[in-house]
Parts: sequence; structure tokens; C-alpha cells
Amino acid sequence: MSQTLEQIAQTLHETAQGGKRVQLIYAFNGNGKTRLCAAFKELIDPKAEDRPEDHRPKVLYYNAFTEDLFYWDNDLQGDVERKLKIHPNAYTKSAFQDLGLDGSVVTTFQRYTDPNLTPRFSHDFSEVTFSLESGDDESIGNLKISKGEESNFIWSVFYCVLDQVISVRSVPEAEDRETRQFDDLEYVFIDDPVTSLDENHLIDLAFNLAALINQAPEGLKFIISTHSPLFYNVLHNELKLGQKGKKEGCRLLEQLEDGTFRLDIKHGDANRSFSYHLYLRRLLAEATEQDKIERFHFMLLRNLYEKTAAFLGYQNWGDLLDTAEGADAPGGKRGYLNRVIQYSSHSNLSGEQVREPTTQEKQTVKLLFDNLITNYGYRQQEPRDG
Repeated sequence: MSQTLEQIAQTLHETAQGGKRVQLIYAFNGNGKTRLCAAFKELIDPKAEDRPEDHRPKVLYYNAFTEDLFYWDNDLQGDVERKLKIHPNAYTKSAFQDLGLDGSVVTTFQRYTDPNLTPRFSHDFSEVTFSLESGDDESIGNLKISKGEESNFIWSVFYCVLDQVISVRSVPEAEDRETRQFDDLEYVFIDDPVTSLDENHLIDLAFNLAALINQAPEGLKFIISTHSPLFYNVLHNELKLGQKGKKEGCRLLEQLEDGTFRLDIKHGDANRSFSYHLYLRRLLAEATEQDKIERFHFMLLRNLYEKTAAFLGYQNWGDLLDTAEGADAPGGKRGYLNRVIQYSSHSNLSGEQVREPTTQEKQTVKLLFDNLITNYGYRQQEPRDG
């Protein structure tokens, strides 16, 4: 049934009030995710000229408008004083002036990027500069960071605010909370925080976000939309949305030809709903062909083995290793399992240092990926578009 975004926003609200604490939405780019976020915010907490100064927000949201609060002054004349400007509004005021989260933002940002890449805020929090520090008291200042690093910085601000919200709201008695500004907060709406992120940072972000949501008190409801099958799948699994009674929280948003929209309930993870296994196959094929295997590819490989085993009726995904080259050698199959399990076990503490895979371990990914494609019925040629 086709609906307007306002009607879909109402549906999400009613579903949440009916007991769905987390709703996860997949939509291809250009299908209205950001507009849905805006419509939902307007439904729950509309702007009004007569709002009191002490108005407490009912919706905390992250979307393209959040990112637009941060913009570059590239010093086009001198090409020296490059600054990321921060537009002052209630959100940025709350993050920096009221809550004093600048130190936490720096720590979180460095955890996602580089411990030596250091943001420095101005005294009034109207701008931030970036420098690359070294261990010998030398630094390279006023850097123009990459788009991915910029996305990480903006997300780090939101993540620290959300972390503070959950910490404050976890205190049962409102009178005992360190701040009352989140007392009326009902919803957190997060729209596609993974733009410009590589898969490694995307997985870390998804794990950390899921950990926060799992810690949140019952009074907070979450709506998350994304165009990334990988991000969708990690959240689906970490939030256990496939368990009985939670399936209705997974949805697919589509824009129809007449400009209206449809929000369908989806059962299962992105593999079942959006051909996620083909997406995993493509990522692994690209990594092996280009010799760009990183530690997160072990997680993707294990995920693809699990899905293939389930589809073919195997009780254990490790059974598919029997056909891999060298699996019949002493310790062969067990060695493969140990490597894959070691590197596919992600910690929610993404700041933990994990060494990069060795040449032999990278060869393991290629060998086991080839084993799947060759021996378990995958088509040797990708279907043509259209």
C-alpha cells in the first residue's frame, strides 16, 4: 500500500508505541530516508515559535542535516588556516558547552581514525582544526582531513551525545540525574551514518552503536535507516532482531513511480531480504583479486560460509572446509577454523589494537573463498545488469 512519508512516520511511531524498541529500515539511496527522518521529527517534536526556552527535545536525530552543521573554511587566499566550522545551534551547544564532550569526541575520533590525528577546538567551539602529532613533539597542523575522516568526526560528536543520553537516562529517578535536558526524549532516529566510510570503520561503527542501544533504558526508542547491506546486517545480528517477536522491526522503504512510498516488513537479515550474500561475495572477490585483504574480510568470509552452509543444509559452517585445499593434512581444517574465528571475532571496544593479517593468513582468505565459489554451487559468472 502506497503512503506519504508523513503516513509512514505515523506508522513508525505507532509501531514503537506498540512495543518495538528498535526499528531497522533498509532503503536504496534516493528513496527518501533523510526526508522520512525529517517527517518523523516534525511529527513527534514540531517546531513552534512559542516554544519555551527550556524546551526539552523529544527526538535526537542524525542525518544529512546534522552533517551540514559542520563545513570547511579552506582559507582559499592563504591556503594555510584550514578550519572545520561548527554552526551554532541547540545540538552543538548541548554537546560542547552544556555537556563538555569535546574531550570524549577527540578520544572517539582517534579510536576510529588515527591516535595521532588530533582535533583542536576553539575556545568558543565555533571551529576545529586538525593536526598530525608525532612522538618527537613535532606536528603537522591545519590539515584538511579526508571525507571519511570528516564523517568519522561528525559521527563521533553524535556518538558521544548519545552515550551521554543513555548514561543520564539510565538513572531511574529524574531528580538524581546530572542534567534534565533529556528527560522528555522519546526517540533516537539515525539515518545512514556510514556515508564515506570503508567497510572496516563501518563494521566498528555498527558494533559500537549496537552496544550502546543494548545498554539503553526501555524508555528510549530507536529508528535506524541505511543504504548499506553490511551495516544493516551487523545491526540486525547484534540487536538480535531476527529473534521471535522482533521481526516486525525490520523494514524496506521504497519510493514508487508516482512519488508515494511503501514500507514493507522484511523477515531475516539483509542476505534474505536484499541478496546480501552476493554483496559479500563481491567484496571478497575484489579484496582477493586486488590483494587488499584486511582483518574485517575474515568476518565477511565467515559470514558467507555461515549463510552458504545454512542454505545447503549443513549443520556447521566448518563442514564446508572439508573440500578446501590442505584440509586433510594434520591440523589443516582446524588451522583454517582458528584463523577465521580469530579474525572474525570483533570486540565492541574498537580501540583495541589488532595486528594486521600476515601473508599466510591473507592466503587463507583467498583459498577458502575459492573453495566456496568452486565447490558449493556459486555461478562462475555474475548475472548481467537488467
